Amino acid sequence: MLDPSSSEEESDEIVEEESGKEVLGSAASSTRLSPSRTSEGSGGGAGLGSGGGAGAGAGVGAGGGGGSGAGSGGGAGGLQPSSRVGGGRPSSPSPSVVSEKEKEELERLQKEEEERKKKLQLYVFVMRCIAYPFNAKQPTDMARRQQKISKQQLQTVKDRFQAFLNGETQIVADEAFMNAVQSYYEVFLKSDRVARMVQSGGCSANDSREVFKKHIEKRVRSLPEIDGLSKETVLSSWMAKFDAIYRGEEDARKQQARMAASAASELILSKEQLYEMFQNILGIKKFEHQLLYNACQLDNPDEQAAQIRRELDGRLQMADQIARERKFPKFVSKEMENMYIEELKSSVNLLMANLESMPVSKGGEFKLQKLKRSHNASIIDMGEESENQLSKSDVVLSFSLEVVIMEVQGLKSLAPNRIVYCTMEVEGGEKLQTDQAEASKPTWGTQGDFSTTHALPAVKVKLFTESTGVLALEDKELGRVILHPTPNSPKQSEWHKMAVSKNCPDQDLKIKLAVRMDKPQNMKHSGYLWAIGKNVWKRWKKRFFVLVQVSQYTFAMCSYREKKAEPQELLQLDGYTVDYTDPQPGLEGGRAFFNAVKEGDTVIFASDDEQDRILWVQAMYRATGQSHKPVPPTQVQKLNAKGGNVPQLDAPISQFYADRAQKHGMDEFISSNPCNFDHASLFEMVQRLTLDHRLNDSYSCLGWFSPGQVFVLDEYCARNGVRGCHRHLCYLRDLLERAENGAMIDPTLLHYSFAFCASHVHGNRPDGIGTVTVEEKERFEEIKERLRVLLENQITHFRYCFPFGRPEGALKATLSLLERVLMKDIVTPVPQEEVKTVIRKCLEQAALVNYSRLSEYAKIEGKKREMYEHPVFCLASQVMDLTIQNVGRLITPAKKLEDTIRLAELVIEVLQQNEEHHAEAFAWWSDLMVEHAETFLSLFAVDMDAALEVQPPDTWDSFPLFQLLNDFLRTDYNLHNGKFHKHLQDLFAPLVVRYVDLMESSIAQSIHRGFERESWEPVNNGSGTSEDLFWKLDALQTFIRDLHWPEEEFGKHLEQRLKLMASDMIESCVKRTRIAFEVKLQKTSRSTDFRVPQSICTMFNVMVDAKAQSTKLCSMEMGQEHQYHSKIDELIEETVKEMITLLVAKFVTILEGVLAKLSRYDEGTLFSSFLSFTVKAASKYVDVPKPGMDVADAYVTFVRHSQDVLRDKVNEEMYIERLFDQWYNSSMNVICSWLTDRMDLQLHIYQLKTLIRMVKKTYRDFRLQGVLDSTLNSKTYETIRNRLSVEEATASVSEGGGLQGISMKDSDEEDEEDD
Repeated sequence: MLDPSSSEEESDEIVEEESGKEVLGSAASSTRLSPSRTSEGSGGGAGLGSGGGAGAGAGVGAGGGGGSGAGSGGGAGGLQPSSRVGGGRPSSPSPSVVSEKEKEELERLQKEEEERKKKLQLYVFVMRCIAYPFNAKQPTDMARRQQKISKQQLQTVKDRFQAFLNGETQIVADEAFMNAVQSYYEVFLKSDRVARMVQSGGCSANDSREVFKKHIEKRVRSLPEIDGLSKETVLSSWMAKFDAIYRGEEDARKQQARMAASAASELILSKEQLYEMFQNILGIKKFEHQLLYNACQLDNPDEQAAQIRRELDGRLQMADQIARERKFPKFVSKEMENMYIEELKSSVNLLMANLESMPVSKGGEFKLQKLKRSHNASIIDMGEESENQLSKSDVVLSFSLEVVIMEVQGLKSLAPNRIVYCTMEVEGGEKLQTDQAEASKPTWGTQGDFSTTHALPAVKVKLFTESTGVLALEDKELGRVILHPTPNSPKQSEWHKMAVSKNCPDQDLKIKLAVRMDKPQNMKHSGYLWAIGKNVWKRWKKRFFVLVQVSQYTFAMCSYREKKAEPQELLQLDGYTVDYTDPQPGLEGGRAFFNAVKEGDTVIFASDDEQDRILWVQAMYRATGQSHKPVPPTQVQKLNAKGGNVPQLDAPISQFYADRAQKHGMDEFISSNPCNFDHASLFEMVQRLTLDHRLNDSYSCLGWFSPGQVFVLDEYCARNGVRGCHRHLCYLRDLLERAENGAMIDPTLLHYSFAFCASHVHGNRPDGIGTVTVEEKERFEEIKERLRVLLENQITHFRYCFPFGRPEGALKATLSLLERVLMKDIVTPVPQEEVKTVIRKCLEQAALVNYSRLSEYAKIEGKKREMYEHPVFCLASQVMDLTIQNVGRLITPAKKLEDTIRLAELVIEVLQQNEEHHAEAFAWWSDLMVEHAETFLSLFAVDMDAALEVQPPDTWDSFPLFQLLNDFLRTDYNLHNGKFHKHLQDLFAPLVVRYVDLMESSIAQSIHRGFERESWEPVNNGSGTSEDLFWKLDALQTFIRDLHWPEEEFGKHLEQRLKLMASDMIESCVKRTRIAFEVKLQKTSRSTDFRVPQSICTMFNVMVDAKAQSTKLCSMEMGQEHQYHSKIDELIEETVKEMITLLVAKFVTILEGVLAKLSRYDEGTLFSSFLSFTVKAASKYVDVPKPGMDVADAYVTFVRHSQDVLRDKVNEEMYIERLFDQWYNSSMNVICSWLTDRMDLQLHIYQLKTLIRMVKKTYRDFRLQGVLDSTLNSKTYETIRNRLSVEEATASVSEGGGLQGISMKDSDEEDEEDD
């Protein structure tokens, strides 16, 4: 905004637009520039910026609060168009001529032009902050931001992981890692929540890596231990593979180099980088930057420091004006008005102190001798005359000189081989000498370095030749030259005529010298001027002047004499105003006049040329800190000439740049007075644009500015008095807008700004109570409400705002910030119940949001699957637009149940993710998270109940749904036996009971039918019926056990019932088998032809299997102490005993039949006599077989076969041993009884032979089958053995060998015969 007091000539000028964009060369930007003129005239009182009325956030200083202003521009805040530009704009045509569309276009163009001007003016202020910062530094302790992932990068990463899973990469991986990557790919990378986070700009590569790391930690911990391979090694190996997949084929070194470069740009930026950044932020073109840079003389620290001094002075004047006119912003308390003025002044004092502490010239090595001032003196009074006057000793200069002797000309009288050399010295210093040279070639190029405190030093150079005389004590001086260099003297080498010694014949000696006198940092300008004053320099005389800077606020004009270190006289410039003047009559000498004026004193100066005058005035203008900027008379004349474009030949380069900037319309921005602007609104604009730029860069910044941006904004606020509360309120508003539009903003950042504003508004600032405007309070309350709504919305959508717990700690910080926002003031903590109520409400809504989105996702997924599976969709694409209603008609109860099970899986996945990623953030509110989970499940319960209601009766396909949900709920400490869990139990308990009832009935029927049709063929461990029975019982019990019924009482009831059922079923099976066993035996043969059938063995095996199964199926794990198991065991044991008894009885019956045959040979019977006679008669003619051996052999064969079959087919060794023991004992008892009955009779020879063979073979066979000796050698056997032995002895005596080798004695022959 231009000062309204600009001169008429300036305001009437029309700026012509230049078609070609002229870009200045690099040489121009490196030249030191002088400031362009300030368009400030006599009528420009310091006042508030253009904002009339109460401002938006009172800033410290000019226009900071945009409060009631005293400036003459009464327009709304921001820039006022200059009168010059307004004069060049054509007048608007009449409405009748111009259409509405053209009007709108014209208005749009005007608006764009105003916006462009505003940005250019803003850029000027920003440039000055960057060029000469004296308050802020670029912070180095900010958290480094990660590179964010774009949509394209996310797709690339997805493709890389898909390629890995398809085996298209060279990365070797085991099955466990493949499964982990597959899960990560499906759950994380393909998640729509991750895509949304990428869109919000809050997803970084580090986030995806950390999620994978957390994802695999549980998997690796659950893997079995491997010797020599620690879990940490596996973890690091998996992460290395993940990085390789994520990076793809890209070279790791390139990526590291790129990351390092980006990290560097995130830290400290150079001035050039900052300029470029804010050019992009404000849309400034490069040539505009160069014009402004050169015209503002940003590379001239003196000009920038002077600009700051003028700004601070203007702000002090404005504070005085506000106090005088009582035009304050509206404060919450009337007492704050005086405090506001103190704030303004103290802020300016602080800036002055900061400026005072700056080195006199940045980057210089010169150590400034500080001005000695008392600690009680106010910095504001520095411009006033006080006792703090400078003394001559305070102004000390230190110069460095370089003297280079090049060559000498005119040595004609000396012999060519004579030695010549030069000496050089600075008055009062040491003397230096060059190397020796021959007179024929007197060249050196020797440099001498000197330091001096004299402003006008005398440099003496002498030429000598070596004396040839024997008695000569000194070398002969040929000539000398004395120079009086100044910092303004030419730096290149020049020829100087030497003063020749008396005896030297060469009168035309010349020497080529280069003398460079460097200007010290605190010397701002020097040169010869004519001067006359009232108190100093009382005679009009030409003197050598030096403008010395003693400190940032103290300058002095000093006149020096030759060879003097201290100034002869000095004038402290505090309070003086410099300006151009016309030539003064009566003063002879000097061509271009200017003066320094102060109340009661005027000092007139004159230089010999115009350019020197302009440079002196510019330097003194910077030193005095005056608001009025002197305008050279040559420029005024040019302005009056209306278009005189001939450049002034005697004007300095800075004037050239100022004219060039004026030509391009930039002059109004450069020369505008910063105190006349509403910096609150300007800062609001630059901060908003900077935030937009930051959110669109390559970092996942979450709203945090980069260090360079923070630095510039800090400097702008301090330099232009933007109130801290206003700054943070604007920042909060901008961040809230972005967050409401879906951008990811760090809640910690919101917390910082909110806490600052809250402490300010409530008067609890750490630095003391400050002024609070009504507008600040109202805006704070508005933002507080918006922030509360945003935070509640984010907590409600926590799964989508903070997916997978990213950004790390953001959800926890959001909850903390909500608690802070709910506080009524800054010190009173909000009651926990109130916070709890708000979070409970959010989580109740979150349950609805999460379930709605989840069910929608499940429907979409189901429709996709249905489309691919349904034949209609495969046949014709035109039915793709099938309506939801039509699809709904296709849904069967089974399909609905399948969808519900899939939905249940998703529900469990959501709850697990909540626990894994969000539970830590809700640690203080864990009970509310449990309520949230119950609410979420209750919504699912509605859909689940609806799906179960339409299922046909007595169908059991819904049990997998119960198992899925129950397995999750019973392992969750908080949800176990919770509301939904109990509802699930109530829903499925009748189904389980009904299922068990029907299964019991079905198993009973299968037993009945099975045994009726049983063939008793061996099947596995028993018969077909028994195997089916035991499988069904086991399957039923396993199924019920796998339900893991959560309620203990009902679970025990189910177990007890199933054990009782199993006991009853096995009892029925055993009894039916026993009956079938008896029936089977009755149907078999009673002779030695009897062979133990397979079915008999199978029945035994059924008993064995029943006993084994009863242990598992009938025993109670707790409580009833195996009551059903013991009962059924007893039954099985009794039944087996009976079956063994029946089988042994069968064997005994067969033995009795054999013995009955032998009874026919009893002594005294007719049959016996007849048989004996017949055999004897026949044996005389033919070889008759041994009588009775066929009977014995048939019996022995029967026994052996029966033993082998039983041993081979029956599965229980114990039963076989018991059977064989009982069989052996019974057999021996029967034989013993038979012999006892014939105690008085002698056995027939054939009876004896048969019995001996049967007994011996039986004994041996049973011994081979493992019957114990104690059983074999029983008393019964001993009795039989003794009887047969006696009978054998009797027969051998009476028959004379009639036994034919058969004997009760053991022999090898018989063994061979048996074989």
